[in-house]
Amino acid sequence: MLTIGDLSRETGVKVPTIRYYEQMGLLSHAERSEGNQRRYSSEERDRLAFIRHARDLGLTIDAIRALIDLSQHPERPCHDADRIAAEQLATVRRKIDRLRKLEAELERITSHCHSDQISDCYVIRALANHDLCTDDHD
Repeated sequence: MLTIGDLSRETGVKVPTIRYYEQMGLLSHAERSEGNQRRYSSEERDRLAFIRHARDLGLTIDAIRALIDLSQHPERPCHDADRIAAEQLATVRRKIDRLRKLEAELERITSHCHSDQISDCYVIRALANHDLCTDDHD
C-alpha cells in the first residue's frame, strides 16, 4: 500500500490534485490506516498514471471519466474511445491553427516596429487598434 506522498512521488501528481481527483470520482476514496492515513493500491497508482497521461494530452475530466468507464468493460468495442481521442485531436488542431495565426500576427507587428520611442511604436498602436491586424486571430 502507498501513502498519498508515495503516490504523488511515483506519478508526479501533486497531493492536492490527487485529492481533487478523489472528489471528482476519478479515483476511489483511499482506505485509511489505523492512524487515519490514506493508503493506495498499485491499481490506484496505475489509474492515477492513466489520468495524468490523459490530462497531459489535454483531455477533459468528463472525457477521462468516460475512458475510465470504458476501460472497466474490456469486452466492448473501442469506437467510443477512438471517438474521444479523435475529438481531442480535432481540438488540438484548432488550437495549433490559432497559435499559428497568433505567431504570424506577432511576428508581423514586431517586424514593423522600427521606432526608438513608444509614441511611434507599431506594437503599441497595433494592440490599441485591432483594425491594424491582418487576420482575425481571436
